[in-house]
Amino acid sequence: MATLYFVSPLSFRLSFPLFLALCLFFSFTTSYALFQGRKLADHSHTLQLSSLLPSDSCKPYAIKAVENKVSLKVVHRHGPCSQLNQGKAGKAPSHTKILLQDESRVKSIHSKLSGTNDVKLTDAATLPAHDGSSIGSGNYIVTVGLGTPKKDLSLIFDTGSDLTWTQCQPCARSCYKQKDPIFDPSQSTSYTNISCGSSLCDSLASATGNTLNCASSTCVYGIQYGDSSFSVGFFGKERLTLTPTDVFENFYFGCGQNNQGLFGGSAGLLGLGRDPLSLVSQTSQKYNKLFSYCLPSSSSSTGFLTFGGYSSKSVKFTPLSTISAGPSFYGLDFTGISVGGSKLSISQSVFSTAGAIIDSGTVITRLPPAAYSALRSAFRQLMTKYPTAPALSILDTCYDFTNYKTVTIPKIGLFFNGGIEVDIDATGILYVNKISQVCLAFAGNSDASDVAILGNVQQRSLEVVYDGAAGKVGFAAGGCS
Repeated sequence: MATLYFVSPLSFRLSFPLFLALCLFFSFTTSYALFQGRKLADHSHTLQLSSLLPSDSCKPYAIKAVENKVSLKVVHRHGPCSQLNQGKAGKAPSHTKILLQDESRVKSIHSKLSGTNDVKLTDAATLPAHDGSSIGSGNYIVTVGLGTPKKDLSLIFDTGSDLTWTQCQPCARSCYKQKDPIFDPSQSTSYTNISCGSSLCDSLASATGNTLNCASSTCVYGIQYGDSSFSVGFFGKERLTLTPTDVFENFYFGCGQNNQGLFGGSAGLLGLGRDPLSLVSQTSQKYNKLFSYCLPSSSSSTGFLTFGGYSSKSVKFTPLSTISAGPSFYGLDFTGISVGGSKLSISQSVFSTAGAIIDSGTVITRLPPAAYSALRSAFRQLMTKYPTAPALSILDTCYDFTNYKTVTIPKIGLFFNGGIEVDIDATGILYVNKISQVCLAFAGNSDASDVAILGNVQQRSLEVVYDGAAGKVGFAAGGCS
């Protein structure tokens, strides 16, 4: 026999609010979970493991035309897009060696800025060349024309250097192996040596950091890079061709007769610093000290170096600062760091103690010890699901992704003076030795008084704009990705 239950109106009135409350609770819980999921996605990158490894083939980026501006293709000197990456001259060093070379460059910068750079030109000129030694590693190449008739040369471009130089015949003392034919000034109708005693010769001291020398009344330059790499030769002037329509007469540069250190097969260096002898200053009447670049996201893609403008419409600018001991460097004022969408609790004095520079030739960003410690701790907390791996040279936070097809990593943002935050591209957060050893691509300085350095790994895919005349530097996402 069926049993009937009678629900009184009073009971229903009492239970309905409870029922409604439960509905609202579960609705809120579901919405909150969805919100948290979206929040996690907003503050993290999910990457295919295959995307972390460079391809064996070149995948060039199509450079956007900028009206009345000149753009050069940028390639990684050890990647498949580089003509230098062939034969013994272009053999890529191991990642351990790259990081050791990077440490040499950073020590050289710190030494120069602390006023303890006591390496004499004569000391550098007698150092032996070590296999793979260079001004750093992970450097980027552009091709320019020099002389009349024009000879194309592949040069490392470097915002941390001022003097442009290339190896020159007859290589009176020594020349390392390079891919391009070595420039011969005797075959150019527009080459002239600079004489000793001229004001131009005197200007070499600030551009190279070395005292002046003369040879048969000809001005001699000398520059060294903190390891066994150096270039010594005649200071001259020549016709520089960036494009068929952008040609500069009387461009001052170094014509190297004694060069040691294997510069990855390149013909020399293009100096983009702030000194009067840098390319930026020498072309300022046309470009007004305005240039931009985008470093490719991997060694198997390309980027650009543009003079006279930039292509992005969403550049965030921060004021340039000047490092008193190194006025040719491009100074920046760090103000903070965020990891996974949360700004870290780091005292402003941690960043202001020594200041910071941006440098295209340093590979790994160097942070003040306290700032790096906070970054590392926050990153590790958000990466606990992945097995750790041994340290790689200066990189102490590494993971083994062998058993994963995709990985999720927290986003990292850098804050600068002016209230801007620059989100680092996913390719600028990790440094990959192999899938079983993928590391956080930041390192700490050994001392709080050492200047911080924004390195080129963290600049990948960003369009970085240098406006020397306006005293500012800017960043825009998606520059060449």
